[in-house]
Amino acid sequence: MAADYLDRLRREGRIVIVGASLAGLRAAETLRDEGFTGSLTLIGDEPYEPYDRPPLSKAVLLGKADPRHTELPRCREVDAKWRLGVPATGLDMTAKRVRLADGDEVEYDRLLIATGVRARPWPKEPEAQLDGVFVLRTRDDAVGLHRRMKAGPRRVFVIGAGFTGSEIASACRDQGIPVTLAERAGAPLAGALGGVIGAVAADMHRENGVDLRTGVMVTALEGDTVGRVRAVHLSDESVVEADVVVVSLGATRNTDWLAGSGLGAGPRGIACDAGCRAFDFRGIVTDDIFVAGDVARSPHALFGYQFLSLEHWGNAIAQAETAAHNMISPSSDRRPHLWMPAFWSSQFGVNIKSVGVPPMGEQLMITQGSLAERRFVGVYGYQGRIIAAVSFDNTRWLGFYERMIETGAPFPVEFSTVDRRPEGRTPVPADFPDPSLPTHGPTVTLSGYSPADRQLVFTPARH
Repeated sequence: MAADYLDRLRREGRIVIVGASLAGLRAAETLRDEGFTGSLTLIGDEPYEPYDRPPLSKAVLLGKADPRHTELPRCREVDAKWRLGVPATGLDMTAKRVRLADGDEVEYDRLLIATGVRARPWPKEPEAQLDGVFVLRTRDDAVGLHRRMKAGPRRVFVIGAGFTGSEIASACRDQGIPVTLAERAGAPLAGALGGVIGAVAADMHRENGVDLRTGVMVTALEGDTVGRVRAVHLSDESVVEADVVVVSLGATRNTDWLAGSGLGAGPRGIACDAGCRAFDFRGIVTDDIFVAGDVARSPHALFGYQFLSLEHWGNAIAQAETAAHNMISPSSDRRPHLWMPAFWSSQFGVNIKSVGVPPMGEQLMITQGSLAERRFVGVYGYQGRIIAAVSFDNTRWLGFYERMIETGAPFPVEFSTVDRRPEGRTPVPADFPDPSLPTHGPTVTLSGYSPADRQLVFTPARH
């Protein structure tokens, strides 16, 4: 009888999801699929129902998709109360209430936090407010930038050559728009894939007409007399005239609203266990608050139980499904979140995909194809095992290397399938930037081991 009562309690009651994007929607659908019949509320700071973000820097900027029509497909009806356009501003863990910006409070029995990330703005606010200065994260961002690109700007200046910045530069060149791309590291994508692969990306940009500036920082944005951006000043004392500037300096995790709540939340995200249960600031796991998506940082068994923050589309879905399942399951039926990190990008007609955690890689080995031909697979090694792989227009091998990562296969790679061209015979340093220096590239953040650790990030992070 007691077991039946507890099972009914789990499947009824009130569940609140803060974050009405990909992870929030998939969690809601999973809850209903798995038999949750109670009250379900989704809270979102944007006024729109869940939409797909990856097309905003790809198809939308290329004019192949309307930013106002990128809604996520619904797998089922979720029978939920939607509180859209009203951000959460606080959490009372004792009273089990979420405070909203309109003064309302929403009570819960179990809470899922899936608030994701926001684009990091240009740090000098008066310059960030200049007409023509954009970030790209939301639908509204994409609408504004798309309109400016259609109007034919004289030059677009992109600050930060991570994946999003590189995709924006690619979209500009595809439409014949002059573009300058500035990156403080030595090459595009260096923070995400290392300098060896970054050099290939650099050649790709330059051959497609991008004015690529590496090893420099933007020091100021200059406006004209009516408040429009007109030029960008660089640390090498050069000045580039531009009437559109896109700030692509990575992301900030949406945890500000949790200040003082008692959760283990901070700039690196919200710490949770492998079952997506949030830790409090003392490192003690909660049993009624769960985390999923870009805002979560959780340990992964395949990567030395490092706490990983994954800004990946597939991870948001998988972690949301795991969190939702565990929220309404007895402890004996809960499962860990062990999704294999994976990422993809399209630039200048080249399809780039990765699996694993490249920033952990110490060495790199080109196992199929050739860097010179930009059709290859590179495999990363860490402490004698395969830790990640990346492909340029050669995705058929990634499934094989994903299995090698899962089984802890040794590195250097010695399979008979390895291409025996000279560049594939010997591992070379992967050439990631100094971890103490900020870069704009990683979509995986290695953030240490302790959920209560308040020290600075000591491994490659997006700044």
